[in-house]
Amino acid sequence: VNFDMTEGFIYSDYVFLSQREIFKEKVSRKKYKTKFKYASKINDINKLNVGDYVVHNVHGIGIYNGIKKLTVNGLDKDYIEVFYQGKDKLYIPVEKIDNLSKFSGKEGTVPKINKLGGTEWQRTKSRVNKRVADMAEELIKLYSERESRKGFSFSKDTDLQRSFEKDFPYELTKDQSLAIKQIKMDMESSKPMDRLLCGDVGFGKTEVAFEAAFKAIMDSKQVLLLCPTTILSSQHFENAKERFKNFPVSIALLNRFTSTKETHRIISGLKDGTIDFVIGTHRLLSDDVVPCNLGLLIIDEEQRFGVKHKEKIKQYKTNIDVLTLTATPIPRTLQMSMVGIRSLSLIETPPVDRYPIQTYVIEENNQIMRDAIYKELSRDGQVFILCNRIDKIDSLVEKIKRLVPEAKINFAHGQMNKSELEDRMISFINREYDILICTTIIETGIDIPNVNTLIILNADHFGLSQLYQIRGRVGRSNKFAYAYLMYAPFKSLTETAVKRLNVIKDFTELGSGFSIATRDLSIRGAGDILGSEQAGFIDTVGIDLYLKMLNVEVARRRGEIIEEEDDNTKPLINVATHIKDSYVANEDLKIEIHRKINTIVSRESFESVKAELEDRFGALDNDMLVYMYEEWFEKLAKKVPLVNVWQTKNSIELLFDKKIINLIKIDDLFIKAFEITPMFRFQSRGDNVVITLDTVKLDKHPVYYLVELLLVIIGNNS
Repeated sequence: VNFDMTEGFIYSDYVFLSQREIFKEKVSRKKYKTKFKYASKINDINKLNVGDYVVHNVHGIGIYNGIKKLTVNGLDKDYIEVFYQGKDKLYIPVEKIDNLSKFSGKEGTVPKINKLGGTEWQRTKSRVNKRVADMAEELIKLYSERESRKGFSFSKDTDLQRSFEKDFPYELTKDQSLAIKQIKMDMESSKPMDRLLCGDVGFGKTEVAFEAAFKAIMDSKQVLLLCPTTILSSQHFENAKERFKNFPVSIALLNRFTSTKETHRIISGLKDGTIDFVIGTHRLLSDDVVPCNLGLLIIDEEQRFGVKHKEKIKQYKTNIDVLTLTATPIPRTLQMSMVGIRSLSLIETPPVDRYPIQTYVIEENNQIMRDAIYKELSRDGQVFILCNRIDKIDSLVEKIKRLVPEAKINFAHGQMNKSELEDRMISFINREYDILICTTIIETGIDIPNVNTLIILNADHFGLSQLYQIRGRVGRSNKFAYAYLMYAPFKSLTETAVKRLNVIKDFTELGSGFSIATRDLSIRGAGDILGSEQAGFIDTVGIDLYLKMLNVEVARRRGEIIEEEDDNTKPLINVATHIKDSYVANEDLKIEIHRKINTIVSRESFESVKAELEDRFGALDNDMLVYMYEEWFEKLAKKVPLVNVWQTKNSIELLFDKKIINLIKIDDLFIKAFEITPMFRFQSRGDNVVITLDTVKLDKHPVYYLVELLLVIIGNNS
């Protein structure tokens, strides 16, 4: 039968076997085709809307008021208009767009608007800078400590390792493969690994962890997998038993369900080396758990452990390899600060057979609720109904019983004692119930692939990050999943609530919420790594500027040369920067295009941006190409000893420091410049070299020739 299936089945008098069962081949899973060709989504939560708070590196917090076209020296240019205190306006050239970021504090944070030219913003930045300097010092100290430590160097992969990896029934995603490669390199080095594996829920972090665990066990080392909850430890244990079943690995589970007799057996097995791999809760951190040859500690969601447990984890980190798994997004800018301090692997691509969650924002409606539940039950699935009012749960249970009388219903909430709560969750996982009515306790750490319908009541009461994480509880298998965000009928929603619900509804694209790291979550992710005491400082200047300041300070302390911030520098060559409405009328897209053009630093990035813009919006006119070349010229100019540029009606003069002679022989430069155009002239002026481009008889805009000249001087295709 020409049909993809993971395992066989019996129907009538026939036995159907899957390809994998006969040939031991990997299952080729159906790929869901994304409708976006490029990773940067248009519908980005970080996009600027008129009225949004923004942060300018030099002038502080203001209110974004859109893009304005101004004509300067006969050239149309785009400027970003920002309102400040006292109705002051600031026009920021789009070439300086990197100086501006959307203000992002915790959801609900309202920042104070600054006064243009006032001293308050400088005082605020100075306070934050002091904290950033302390943080950078701490990070550098961690780096030097890590460099001085010696750990165990694991062997290269064995044949058995390759067999184990081949035994995984699915093809790994590109990100999974890269993460495994990075982890193996860490394990094979002599320094203890401290790697954070960051990926959205259900994107395959567990398989990566299991392959690392197997590698450690092949070198006769023991592995501990530490989980924040009993349920999660039980789920990991069941998955591990299935994954390792064809290999000589002894696996055990240590949590509150483990009997006293079994606990003694596991503890002594760890001491005498007869047990290779133990999965458990914080019970693994007890003093009586003493592995004889521990080689790898895997921690799932470290931030969910208490202070005492974190201290014990810290002790482990001194000389053994540690791999931490998290589903909380880590801002990309923070990753730069962590280079060499804590390694980071990202899994951003979803498994190939995963579908986006179909999301509906609607008034609460019994008929829709009933139909949604029946639709799920008809395919043997289960349903989450989320109600965050504990006092309303009993009446909701009765209501659902009336709507769907044949369904088996249970409920769970955070006021139950931990044991009872876990027992109910386990019963639901074991499919003893069809519907679980619960509070936000399902927000994190529960993996139930059979639950693919979620109904959230009073969804307008939840924060954006909460909604995103709760919705992530469904859509964990290869079935279509449905989320119904309901609000009370006849209720008039606040503007914030409407915006929040629509954002979640629009984020159906796979991994979209993760790839753009909803702001609240990324702030939480930064806090998890940097420490929660940073949160106040992050809220003062916004996460983007805070992390930019941190990156600069870390780089400075590592001895890198940092270019001083100057808001008054003019473009070297005056060109039109206006994006015509006939090309793109939407302001959000204009901002996105300006940001993309700002990233051009090399021939490769120029071609990449050009290809993307032409693919999405059509052919570029000459003005746009000139604007792109000018941005490229600006970046190249920073790489050569260019002292000054003068532009007149008939010529452009470039003044170079005599160091240019160290980069390229003047004779060679003269010949190559002549090949670009005979309109270049050379002369010596004191200690400097002046190259003049006569612009009157040129076929194209001068910036085309100037870029080619600088490429010759640098001597590569930058």
